[in-house]
Amino acid sequence: MTKLTLGLMATTLLAAPAAAQSVTEFRIGVLGGENAQDRLTANQCLAGYIAEAVGIDESAVSIFTPADYNGVIQGLLGGTLDLAWLGASSYAAIHLQDEGAVEPVLVKTNLDGSYSYHSIGFARADSGITSLQDMQGKVFGFGDPNSTSGFLIPSVEIPAATGATMESGDFFEEVKFTGGHEQTIVAVSNGDVDGGVTWADGQGDWEDGYNSGALRRASDAGIVDMNDLVEIWRSNPIPEGPVVLREALPDDVKAAVTEVVETLIDVDPDCAYGVAAGDTAGFQPIAHEAYETIIEVRRREIGG
Repeated sequence: MTKLTLGLMATTLLAAPAAAQSVTEFRIGVLGGENAQDRLTANQCLAGYIAEAVGIDESAVSIFTPADYNGVIQGLLGGTLDLAWLGASSYAAIHLQDEGAVEPVLVKTNLDGSYSYHSIGFARADSGITSLQDMQGKVFGFGDPNSTSGFLIPSVEIPAATGATMESGDFFEEVKFTGGHEQTIVAVSNGDVDGGVTWADGQGDWEDGYNSGALRRASDAGIVDMNDLVEIWRSNPIPEGPVVLREALPDDVKAAVTEVVETLIDVDPDCAYGVAAGDTAGFQPIAHEAYETIIEVRRREIGG
């Protein structure tokens, strides 16, 4: 860390004293959908700040990067994870199984202060596909079944737009699960599927992968050149998923960790960029009520 970063962190911690050492370890879950090492790298700085805030050694803060979303969901339900940034559908899955497992505390905001994003349909620029209708009879890629933008919302909105189901052989020749957002981006880029969906805030420039989201992270990592892709569909705005804490954590720990994430944009903008998958105005308080509609959609479409 730079001296400036350390100084800002010290100022923050002086303003809000670290929590008493009421935990001996802390476990962060990071949703699947991209390379595990990239997820570790993006969140390691957060681990250091949390360790300082709750009074434990950084080595006692672990980052869990399962291959799929369900790994984080089950970790939170089982009490083996303490913090995660979830998609709205993943939060709904947890709430439908155990209303007392986690507490939503913060939400990532866009540069304009909003906290919504979009499911973005995309294809190769050289494919001749420029719209959802052009995908008829072609191969379509979903991400993860627990993803809001990579499955839940497009599985509702695309059939409404096409008048057909998402079943293979109906509108699309075949519908595949790729495993996650990065996998979908790679599959489209490589021509393994003709088109697919991923998430982005939809703000800024397409050439950058927008300001934040899976496209921005893939562009930053050099996985894809955005000029080789084209947007073909966009969902209605989706509420950004919450940062959640394990409900059973001590109150002082929850307060300290919440403050770390909420002030991260001021303390260490580079760390906030990595954690938020791109440009962000920071994290702001959020409550369960913001996700009641998504919970009902998930209950109706795919159950708990």
